[in-house]
Order: sequence, then C-alpha cells, then structure tokens
Amino acid sequence: MKFLYFLCLFFSFQMYAQDDTFARDYFKSGDFEKALHEYKKLYAQSPSNINYIFQIVSTYQQLEQYNEAESFLKTLMQRVNYPAFIVELGFNYQLKNDMQNANANYTKALEKIDENPSNVFAIVRSFQSHALLNEAIVAYEKAAALNPDYNFNLQLAQLYGEQGNIEKMFVSYIDFAEANPIALSNIQRAITDFISEDGMQENNILFRKILLKKAQESPSLIWNELLSWLFVQQKDYKKAFLQEKAIYNRQPESLDRIGELALTAFNENDVEMAKEIFTFITQTAQDTETLLEAHYNLLQLETKQTSPENYQQIESRYQELFKKFGLFASTLKIQIAYAHFLAFYMNDAIKATTFLEKTLELPLTELQQAEVKLELGDILVLQEKFNEALIYFTQIQRTLKNSTISQQARYKVAQASYYKGDFKWAESQLKILKASTSQLIANDALDLKLVISDFKDEDSLQTALKLYAKADLLAFQNKKEAAILLLDKIMAEHKTEPIVAQALFKQAQLYTELSKFEKAETNYETLIANYSAGILIDDAYFKLAQLYENTLNQPEKAKVFYEKIIFNHADSIYFVDARKHYRALRGDAIN
Repeated sequence: MKFLYFLCLFFSFQMYAQDDTFARDYFKSGDFEKALHEYKKLYAQSPSNINYIFQIVSTYQQLEQYNEAESFLKTLMQRVNYPAFIVELGFNYQLKNDMQNANANYTKALEKIDENPSNVFAIVRSFQSHALLNEAIVAYEKAAALNPDYNFNLQLAQLYGEQGNIEKMFVSYIDFAEANPIALSNIQRAITDFISEDGMQENNILFRKILLKKAQESPSLIWNELLSWLFVQQKDYKKAFLQEKAIYNRQPESLDRIGELALTAFNENDVEMAKEIFTFITQTAQDTETLLEAHYNLLQLETKQTSPENYQQIESRYQELFKKFGLFASTLKIQIAYAHFLAFYMNDAIKATTFLEKTLELPLTELQQAEVKLELGDILVLQEKFNEALIYFTQIQRTLKNSTISQQARYKVAQASYYKGDFKWAESQLKILKASTSQLIANDALDLKLVISDFKDEDSLQTALKLYAKADLLAFQNKKEAAILLLDKIMAEHKTEPIVAQALFKQAQLYTELSKFEKAETNYETLIANYSAGILIDDAYFKLAQLYENTLNQPEKAKVFYEKIIFNHADSIYFVDARKHYRALRGDAIN
C-alpha cells in the first residue's frame, strides 16, 4: 500500500510540475489565453500560491482584460489581507489610464506601512516590479523613519542610481558604508560605475565634496579610505598618499595599504610617486620584512631609471643593504635581485653566478633553493649556456612537482629550447603549460607556442623563425638595440612571410621600452595597414591606443583604435579595457 501511495504522489507531483512548465512556456511564447487557462488550473489546486496569483493578474493584463484582473484582485483582497495586492490593483488602474484610482491605491498601500513597518518588503517588491521607483523610495523612507532598526541605505542607493539622482545615491552608499564598514569594498564596486578617471568630472567632484563634508561633521578613517580610493581611481597618487598617511598616523599598525599604493603607482607608470612612497616606507617601517620589501622595490625602480654610467651607485646600494641586514634567508629576494643586476645590467655573469652559488650554501627551504636556481638558470641562458641552464630548471621540476615555480621552470625549459632552435621540444613543453594553474604562465606559454606553431613550417630550414628566436634572446639579454637590428633583417629578407607581422609587433614593443615612441607608432601603423587579418591586429590596436593616450597625448587618435576593438573585436582580451578607456576619453556622462 505504501508503495502505491508514493507512486501516486510521484505521478501527481510530475503532472503538477508539468502543468507549471506548460503555463510558463505559454506565457513566454505569448500564448496568453492558454497560459491563463493553465494558471487558473494551478491556482484552483493551490489558491495560496502567491506566484500563481501574480501570474494570473499579469496574464489578464497582457490580454488587456483589465476589468477581469480588477475583479480577480478585489475578490482576492476580501479573502486575503496582503498589502502588495493594493499595489497590483493600483497598477492595473494605471494600465487603464485611470491615474486617480492608481495613485489612491498607491497611497493606500503606503499607509499600510504606518500600520506595520514590516509591510514595506512586500509593498516595495510590487512597486519595483512595475518600475514605480518613486513610490518604492517613499516606502523605504517611511519604514526607516518608523523603525530605526531598518537600514535601507543600500536599497535606496540603488534606486536613486536608477533614477539618476547621483547625489542621494552617493549619500546613501556612504551612510551604508559608515554603518557597515565590512561592506566597504562592495560599496566601492557599486560607485565605480558612476565615477571616472577624470577628477574634474561632475560626479567625481560631487563624491569628493560629500566625503569632505562627512569628514568635517564626523571624523572617521572610513572617509580617508574612500577619499584615497577615489584619488586612486583618478590616478592622483599624490593625494591618495596624503590620505593613506593620515590613516597610518591614526592607526600605525601596518604599512600594507601604503605599500599597495606604491605598487599601484608603479604599475600605472607614476614612477616618481612610487619612489616617494617606497622611500617613506623605508624611513617609517619598524619590521624588517616591510623594510626589505620597500628597499627591494626602490632598487628595481632606480635600476630601470638609471643610465649605465650610474650602475655603480646601484651596486653600492645593494652592498650597503647586505652590510646592514646581512646575507641571510631574510634577504634572499634582494640577493637574487642583486645577482640579476650584476648579470643583466653590469654584464658580469661570472660574479653573479659566484654570488648565487654562495647563496645556495645558506640554510634555505626547497622553495627558496628553487628561486635561486631559477635565477642561476636565467643567467646561464643569458650566456647562451642552454644545456647547463636546463639542468637547473629540470632540478626544480623534479624537486617541487606541480608547484607554480615548477611550472615556471618548465616554461623556462621551453624558452631555452626555443632560443637554441629546438622548436619541437619547446612546443611539446608549451602544450603542457597551456593548462597551468598560473594564468600568467599559461598566457605566456600560449603566446610562445603560437609563435612557434605559426612560423615553424614557413620553410624547411626555419630560417626566419631562428632569426626571430635569436632576436627574442637578444631582448632577454637586455640587448634591445641589437634585437631591433635583427628584426630589421627578418623584415628585409622575408618580406612575403607572415612572420613580418610578428617582427613588427616585437620591434614596436622594444621601441617603447627604449622610449622611441614615434618609431613604435610607425610599426603599429604598418602592422595595421598590411596585416589587418592577422591574429595580432587587436594587440596592435590596443598598444597603439595606449601609446596615443598615455605617452603621445593624442586622445582623439586613441579613441579611434579603442573603438575598432569595441566594434570589430568583441572577443578580444582587450575588449573590456578598450571600452573603459574609450568611454573615459569620450567623456561619457555616467548616470
């Protein structure tokens, strides 16, 4: 008997679910007569199901049977005291263009909040479902005034935003953040859509004024945090730094926020500001780890900015740090950086190798040893001692299997094989790395694999690809001018081959690194004019747009190339960034 009971229950449930599916499908397809019939059957079976009630009303309205909807709602309201039905009745009058009765019902629904503030939830849901934003706002404000425990600032902010009332939206978001500091990052994400990189944009000015007023009325670190965040969005790192210092002076527990700001400034090419911030950290930090990290970053910045005749000063800075902090595991990152500087900038690979071999004698973890060996391998590649380099990279792979550094080592195996012309082996390693857990390694692997697979079959001797790999090696060896000359040779001797586009792109990148921006511009323009059907076209558009926007100060030209990505390359990895930059340059009003 039990089996038969459950079997009947199962089939009745299946039929019930099937009826619901039919009703929804009829409604979606516009067959409202059949949808109404199905929903009425469902309502007869379950007269308390609110979804079926609303669907019946909506279906009547789709059929323009407003009187039937009105009659259904009024009959229902005699039986059930649910304030959302009053809103639905009001909206039904509105569809009949009877605004007097519509507004009377909306007012009646709002009065239900006076009777019980918790009615606000059902009432607002109905108002919002019909885009009655003003009424929804009034409902929230009324309920919040009646019950101080209610905080609808977040909901109100979203409604104000939809209305285009930016000032009230900002105030509501800020009030919500003040009451819920843990939600600050979510509030920042919501506000991002309404501000731009232009500090003189109306919304930016408004947001800043509101924050400054708040800071005067009730001093709190949250205002400094939001002001700092705003200035970062505007790429005004100097003003952001002032706010971060104010935060640190009141809460001097950690310099992490200031360190993050320095890295942001560096990544956005505000090198001078990054140096100023890192210098502040070296003068302020109390813990060794923070101090060493700041010194490391300062040295990286200064190395990139310093001309060869001043390299000796950089080496002296390293020696001073080793004298102060010693040659221990704690200074490992700086030791590796020093060896890299010796090899790649001062052209003293022997001294660098000797230094790192002594570093390996320190009591290091397996991971730390791998980091040293990775740099030793790079220095051997620099000297074109590929087989010796492969020994170090292979040791890392065997010792720390499946780790990120092991994947880095595998990539370097592929890269070294590529440099020495062993394209088949390089390609086999790169195929494995396409599925790397590190997105950066996976992307680099894919880029290099495409270079090899696209050009290895151009001729049986692979002459052009070997030249290109040599140029790539020269760039790795920090011999950019020599790399550029070799790329010129490829373009002169292999004019009809697809590798020319790759050579143009690589050369443009090297020109940019050497601050030869006009030459980079010419290369990108040539690539675009002659290889518009190639895989590098969206890369060229984006890099050229960035060049015009950030370096050559030609925003109108930048807009042209961002626009090409937006309208012609929607699948490009640059699409989101291109749209963001394009809108900022166009000065879109954000509402």
